[in-house]
Amino acid sequence: MFRLSRIALLTGLLGAVLTAFAQAPAPTVGAPGTPRPGGRPQPPTRDPHTPGYVTATELPDGTNPSPKADGNFILGPTHPAAPEMTAQESVPHGQIFNFTMESTDSKIYPGIAREPGTMGKADPNDPAKMIVTTSHPAAYTRKVGVYVPKQYVPGTAAPFIVGADGVDNGLFVALDNLIAQHRVPVMIAISIGNGSGDAQGSERGLEYDTMSGLYAEFVEKEVLPLVEQQANVKLTKDPEGRATMGGSSGGSCALIMAWYHPEWYHRVLTYSGTYVNQQWPSNPETPHGAWEFHEHLIPNSPVKPIRLWMEVGDRDNYNPNVMTDNMHDWVVANENMAKVLAAKGYHYQFVFARNAGHTDGAVKRQTLAEALEYLWQGYPIAGAR
Repeated sequence: MFRLSRIALLTGLLGAVLTAFAQAPAPTVGAPGTPRPGGRPQPPTRDPHTPGYVTATELPDGTNPSPKADGNFILGPTHPAAPEMTAQESVPHGQIFNFTMESTDSKIYPGIAREPGTMGKADPNDPAKMIVTTSHPAAYTRKVGVYVPKQYVPGTAAPFIVGADGVDNGLFVALDNLIAQHRVPVMIAISIGNGSGDAQGSERGLEYDTMSGLYAEFVEKEVLPLVEQQANVKLTKDPEGRATMGGSSGGSCALIMAWYHPEWYHRVLTYSGTYVNQQWPSNPETPHGAWEFHEHLIPNSPVKPIRLWMEVGDRDNYNPNVMTDNMHDWVVANENMAKVLAAKGYHYQFVFARNAGHTDGAVKRQTLAEALEYLWQGYPIAGAR
């Protein structure tokens, strides 16, 4: 996610040691500091039974938790793909509609980009704040893919799920199979590409890491009307029939959408959610970005009508970058999320995946079908047993 100079790499390695002690549970090390493509150190392998982590049920290898069970679960180390992730000729196949959106047509996101090869610097007065001086206006084109199931009845208001970071063909295949098996409702899936770049100073970072309702408002006002027009569908206004999903910053964005607009979304699915301090520009109301979810927002707010499925890998991102703010460990962030969600009595399912990296593809192929079924618990499904 970040390109580090040699100096920054050394700083990061030192920060990794300091952060490991500062953030509590000492991880089980799996070749920490080993370089990997891109120059960043290999994340350590974390033990889900580390003191300070949530208590979780260890599942037999290759199995998933029940889609009806709340709580914390450990799976792996192998990750066989669920049968629902393979296209089946015997089930009805949905239709895919694709279109693009230009930055020049957006009143909400006219577009920014960070100059290639540059990154921000930590504020000398506040290590939790990143200063970026190389971001400037820039145009973008985003792709949008819309899955419409064969069983959709034209003119009826359909439940739907909004996904981040572009067309998700695996999701579309899973929905073909799950809808045919009456395990999820007849629903539309909307995959929205980001506006390019990554992290602070980028359009993707601005869209996904900002702690506000703006991205959900962009989707509501500028994307969904085009979806209805391009795919000739009608989308429900009922928040119980609306879900969000994503991985990494797309995952934290999924929760941000529901948190700031619970009148629009009640169901959230995240892989390796970036519940860390990555917001830019800084906001004094949420100075630690999405780290605020488990630090202050969820513990100190009334319970919202949100059902959440979330996953993290044992080798997930561990990025003690130039900020050295102790708020860039994805495993700790997701563990903390599970802790505060349980304390507040939320319906959630947290999966800790052994032998898994950041937004691990094998883990997603193993778990997505079960995750979607969990996500839609309580929603009426025609033909369900």
